[in-house]
Amino acid sequence: MSEDGAATPLLDVEDLQIEIITATGVVRAVDGVSFRVDRGETVTIIGESGSGKSTTAMGVLRLLPDDTVVSGRVRLSGVDVVADASAAARLRGHAVALVPQDPMTALSPVHTVERQMGDAIKVAGGTSNRAERRARALELLEAVRIPNPAEKLRCYPHQFSGGQLQRVLIAIALAGDPRLLVADEPTSALDVTVQAGILDLLMELQERTGVGILMITHDLGVARLVSDRIHVMSGGRFVESGAAAQVVDEPREEYTRNLLAAVPRLGEFDDRGTAGERAGRVAGGGSGVDAGGAARGGSAESTENTERAGSAR
Repeated sequence: MSEDGAATPLLDVEDLQIEIITATGVVRAVDGVSFRVDRGETVTIIGESGSGKSTTAMGVLRLLPDDTVVSGRVRLSGVDVVADASAAARLRGHAVALVPQDPMTALSPVHTVERQMGDAIKVAGGTSNRAERRARALELLEAVRIPNPAEKLRCYPHQFSGGQLQRVLIAIALAGDPRLLVADEPTSALDVTVQAGILDLLMELQERTGVGILMITHDLGVARLVSDRIHVMSGGRFVESGAAAQVVDEPREEYTRNLLAAVPRLGEFDDRGTAGERAGRVAGGGSGVDAGGAARGGSAESTENTERAGSAR
């Protein structure tokens, strides 16, 4: 994790604004956010869908459409990529790399993993020698704990599980030894047990290499586990920022409190009576789902709190 006294931050964002041109007018998707990521630190931007968190990440990487208006200041390893948009292309893969959200759409279905990893290694400034690229690809797959890497190199994406594909994407991101990883919802398409393995891998890589991580997620559980600092985003703005423990355990803003309250919680298991009696209690409204379809107990409270979170903006 981060240490005080770090020199130049890996990422330093000041008053970032992003305006998107649409058929109905200009939409300000990001409205004046500021944050930084230091070496060995994980900073998480969390928010509901449409809050602007992924747009912020893509703006930092300068991967938005050409007609998008980006203003403010974004320094990647000291270089302002807002003032010089072409600098971002030179830095991507070296100073910073992206771990995309959906591995099934991020990889080409008609090329082997070896071909796609080899291209990434070559673009990142690696060797053009095929044997050397293969050796580097094997090294990267081993680093992300892919079993039988020599065999897996010859496979196509559809022959991998979702968790393995996410590991392949992380390996590709590491091809150029970046100092900063931007992980855009890296576990959203995965089962909970697989999510834990991916998060453990990212933390292990950070511990070993000192890479900084900008994590984008809507999952409070993920944010709680991996973050040094959390920024809660709504409507293109940060509504609360602070150390992870403070934001999760002692939130100051109503919006953050409502987001936390909206996390589903399991109720106590009721094994009293026969199966028929339990079914009768459910049908009578003691628990479960009512006639209107709204879940009761913790689920109904979660729905109500989610609605309050939206109205708290």
